[in-house]
Amino acid sequence: MSKKIVLITGTNSGFGWLTAQSVAALGHQVYATMRDTDGKNSEKAKALSAIENITVMDVTLTDDESVKHFIDTVIANEGAIDVLVNNAGFSMSGVAESFTTTDVQAVFDVNVFAPWRLIKKVLPEMRKQADGLIINVTSGFGRLSFPFAAVYSASKFGLEGLSEGLHYELRPLGVDVAIVEPGAFPTEMSQKTRPASDTSVFEGYSAIAEIPNKMMTAIGGLIQTHNPNPQDVADAIVKLIGSEKGKRPLRTVVDPITGEYIEAANQAIAAQYEKGLTLFGMGELIS
Repeated sequence: MSKKIVLITGTNSGFGWLTAQSVAALGHQVYATMRDTDGKNSEKAKALSAIENITVMDVTLTDDESVKHFIDTVIANEGAIDVLVNNAGFSMSGVAESFTTTDVQAVFDVNVFAPWRLIKKVLPEMRKQADGLIINVTSGFGRLSFPFAAVYSASKFGLEGLSEGLHYELRPLGVDVAIVEPGAFPTEMSQKTRPASDTSVFEGYSAIAEIPNKMMTAIGGLIQTHNPNPQDVADAIVKLIGSEKGKRPLRTVVDPITGEYIEAANQAIAAQYEKGLTLFGMGELIS
């Protein structure tokens, strides 16, 4: 496999942390982003920076200028960008009505607008090269919206929608777009899910107040039983990077707990989606 320049966001923990190391171990040059590299993430930044082929950069993904500086720096250093892995994510939970507008904006800023900001910056380089790969890490909740995760799901639905359209638009130009859909894994992000802010609505939901706790207990039990390994997500990303250009699947499910349901949904929708493309005169984009 030839050396690639790979950008990975959200590398201070979880999937991003593992993916950065797994990709670098294959000899690729990794640019790993995280925030606050001189503060709370300083030790993690030092640890990743000590690994051969990894350069850590402090990037605020929700800020245009920070992202521009990041991409410009990579291009100046390397002259190319081969792979972008949009992994960074943010999770909040609660009954949908308890989300303020500010809460919803915070979730979408990280899960939708930040990936788009990066995609928008790397695409001119990838199109110029007629080569590139964008991998967007979404979620099984980006296919099925579960109660008490409606806003998080909406953000992941948004990223799925961007990815699906781009997959077909960009493939004729030599750029692949792929989605990785993890299920429930014991990662730092999943353990730091924040509650929504508007507690004034809670009284009106007293009839179902115990269901969120039951859901979390059930998910915790499933994780204990199945013991899903976050490295599997990193391995799926590595596999996509090494796969043949133009042959990469649109969606890759990594979920030992509920993956069969997500796979079934993907397969059912894909068949109808291709009929729709053909109907609207875009059948040539399928192959």
